[in-house]
Amino acid sequence: MNKVILMGRLTRDPEVRYTNGDNQMAVARYSLAVDRRGRRNDSDGQTADFINCVAFGRAAEFAEKYFHKGIKIVVTGRIQTGSYTNKDGQRVYTTDVVIEEQEFAESKNASNDAGFAPADRPSPSSAAGDGFMNIPDGIDEELPFN
Repeated sequence: MNKVILMGRLTRDPEVRYTNGDNQMAVARYSLAVDRRGRRNDSDGQTADFINCVAFGRAAEFAEKYFHKGIKIVVTGRIQTGSYTNKDGQRVYTTDVVIEEQEFAESKNASNDAGFAPADRPSPSSAAGDGFMNIPDGIDEELPFN
């Protein structure tokens, strides 16, 4: 069985490309910083592992639209290894987690409170008296759910 479950923060915004051909498909690549448990001072001083992830299709489009550097997410997937020869003729080995499921691991407010709010994103409008944010009329098509 090849099953991976990870929770961590994105180290950078997802890099999204589209395949060529008639049936174009989105491919998103991002890296997760996953805290190590146990000893806090490893011999190399590193307290997190940086794990490369790749998502395809709708999952890649979701990552492109909603994920950004610093947010905490949970992913499930499988480990895939590969290799290629670089332009210097050297063999390069790769290990990626191919994403099957991905979701947010904390609220947007918690992410903002942790200091990971990007400066170019607008702040939410003031909440109504019932504690919910007011949604402007006419943006129903832009919402990820109905």
